[in-house]
Amino acid sequence: MEDIPRDGTAAPKGTVTQRAIERIKAMITDGSLEPGQRLPTERDLAAELGISRSSIREAIRALTVLGVLEARHGSGIYVTALNAGDLLETFGVVADLSRGPRLVELLQVRRILESTATALAAARITPEELAAVEGHLAAMNATDDPEEILAHDLEFHRVIARAAGNETMAAILEGLSSRTFRARVRRGYQEEGAFARTRREHAAIHRALAARDPEAARSAAAAHVGEVEEWLRGQVGP
Repeated sequence: MEDIPRDGTAAPKGTVTQRAIERIKAMITDGSLEPGQRLPTERDLAAELGISRSSIREAIRALTVLGVLEARHGSGIYVTALNAGDLLETFGVVADLSRGPRLVELLQVRRILESTATALAAARITPEELAAVEGHLAAMNATDDPEEILAHDLEFHRVIARAAGNETMAAILEGLSSRTFRARVRRGYQEEGAFARTRREHAAIHRALAARDPEAARSAAAAHVGEVEEWLRGQVGP
């Protein structure tokens, strides 16, 4: 077993577990394990990989938390469908819990991805999706309730991310655009009277999408997220 190095000393538990994680991931990558397939038993995996059952068990637990594996009661452990949204779910938790400079960094990432997704959407958005974007914009303009504005803001950007046609990018943006994350960032920002500006920025994005103008859409989305990013950077400091 790989838990005992050649010098006879016990290998650090974390190291062995990480090796087990990498070996199971490699089995999925090379096709030995397919999405939806049941894993061999802990005993069989331990024998095949030369790693102790306890390390295999910890590796399975870790990969289950990450959404790579799922436990089915009374049936066993299976490889998930490996959907981007499921695999990136923990990314949203990181975004929700981040503070200070890390929060600014995440907004910077969102600005880059949001502008790219909006540019792609300008070229690909369907009439139905464009109508949904317009509907959320109208709803934002019809209320001063922060909760309602936040809800329609989320859906406005969610429709655009889906319209971009890149599932992985949409999943990352979903993690960077959770209700908790946006509420934390926007609370202070909107207290400074930014509702009118937010409406104008969303309107500019909608106009660019309606015009099928990718560069205008990219600029409008970057400016929209950039305003919040700069405000937050000022609150956090250098």
